[in-house]
Amino acid sequence: MANSMSEYLKQDMECEGLLECIHGLKNLDREIFLLLTEQSEPLTVDEIAEQVDRERSTAYRSVQRLVNSGFVQKEQVNYDQGGYYHVFRPTDPDEIADDMQRMLNDWYAKMGQLIGEFREKYDQPEEITVSPES
Repeated sequence: MANSMSEYLKQDMECEGLLECIHGLKNLDREIFLLLTEQSEPLTVDEIAEQVDRERSTAYRSVQRLVNSGFVQKEQVNYDQGGYYHVFRPTDPDEIADDMQRMLNDWYAKMGQLIGEFREKYDQPEEITVSPES
């Protein structure tokens, strides 16, 4: 994983690398997101855990990161006799892309502001003080 912007720019990245780069998600999160995009129907956490060969709790934490990042939607399914369970499906790709574009624009504006502040702080000529001779 890259630690600096210059390292990110030197890497060969795939579009799914945005999961890590913009949202700080992990490899398992990426794997689960790809799994969900390949399915025609939403999956439960148990089904996800089985598909990625992980413990249910590990899969659940990863799915929660994806939900919190907006990449995955959580839906409640009600049983006819009462009770419910949750299934997960990927968020619409256009919605995800629009959100990432907004985030990138906000980041770009913030970096531009910080660069301006850097320029103001360090691009000023130093004052030369002349000490009187004794």
